[in-house]
Amino acid sequence: MISQEEDVEAHALRRQGWAVSAIARHLGRDRKTIRAYLNGVREPVKRKPVLAVDLFDAFEAYVRQRFVDNPHGWAVTLFDEVTAVGYEVAHATFTRKLREGRLRPACEKCAPATGRAAVVIAHPPGAETQWDSMELPDPPAH
Repeated sequence: MISQEEDVEAHALRRQGWAVSAIARHLGRDRKTIRAYLNGVREPVKRKPVLAVDLFDAFEAYVRQRFVDNPHGWAVTLFDEVTAVGYEVAHATFTRKLREGRLRPACEKCAPATGRAAVVIAHPPGAETQWDSMELPDPPAH
């Protein structure tokens, strides 16, 4: 499969007298693939149009209410719920919409420590001992 740009370039090079093998080497493709495109057997990739309508809008009110009901709910659970009723976009798009819309309520307990006061304890090298394992005595015989 080649892009529209590669197809245009392959046809231009062919009109200039380039051999199929030379065009294939130039584009980094197999010569049989290039020949198929030049002969019209295959067509270059046509991208799907971007959806003009945002499908998430129909589900936003439901997602907001679910976060009111359970602010610690998992995004994957919500995704499963909305896909069951007709949401047909990928999980990555769904989670991006959650972030962009700031739909998940803020929770102080769940927030990372960034920006909050923290205590730093000095740990000079060698001041503490780390035990990776511990040897116990043999258990008593029965």
